[in-house]
Amino acid sequence: MAKIYAIGVGPGDPELLTGKAERILRSVPVICAPTAGPVDSSYALSVIEPLLDRNRQEVIIQVFPMRKNQSGLDEYWETAAAEVAERVRRGNDVAFITIGDPFIYSTFLYIYRIFREKYPEIPVEIIPGVSSINAAAIAAGIPLGQASERIAIIPAAFEEKELRNILSNFDTVVLMKVSRVFDGVYALLKELGLERKAAFISRVGTADQEVVFDLERLLSRKLDYMSLLIVKK
Repeated sequence: MAKIYAIGVGPGDPELLTGKAERILRSVPVICAPTAGPVDSSYALSVIEPLLDRNRQEVIIQVFPMRKNQSGLDEYWETAAAEVAERVRRGNDVAFITIGDPFIYSTFLYIYRIFREKYPEIPVEIIPGVSSINAAAIAAGIPLGQASERIAIIPAAFEEKELRNILSNFDTVVLMKVSRVFDGVYALLKELGLERKAAFISRVGTADQEVVFDLERLLSRKLDYMSLLIVKK
């Protein structure tokens, strides 16, 4: 039987694709690329576009709306999973691409559960990718963990009390998707005396990569969605 490949394409630099990922992407007949809306482009697809042969490979753009309240989104996920399953049942291998790694806050996880529950007969193979967390830490020169240090990786949109506890109890804290709540996070970091022990990284691995240690100058600025914050005590 054909199978589904969930492929992490890395944070944005095509040279960070694994050899296995590149081999599969060049060979599969179907590529599924997620996007946030019908008129939005797929960031993951832009990373791998040079590898594809559009005359030989079908590229399916699938909509995965990104919002904190996920009620009403099951329809999108069910539709996306059914499209993939249909191709596999025709005998076509399908590669579902996702930025970073498929098992770290990725779009693929929304439909992985559906594959396991509704289409258990279809094999799924996960191809790891370099996550933005690793790439951002290297870009900023911040080791994530050493010896007995504890690391927390969380979405930034936590309640302030929870975030305060996490910042107090972990040596390194990685805040994902920080752009929309940056000003509030900065205020808390400043209160805790941590504002100079952090780095903001956006679009890591691309020509637009930005690494900022002076966090104050980012206040009230519209920040890129593809960004994160590393706090190292």
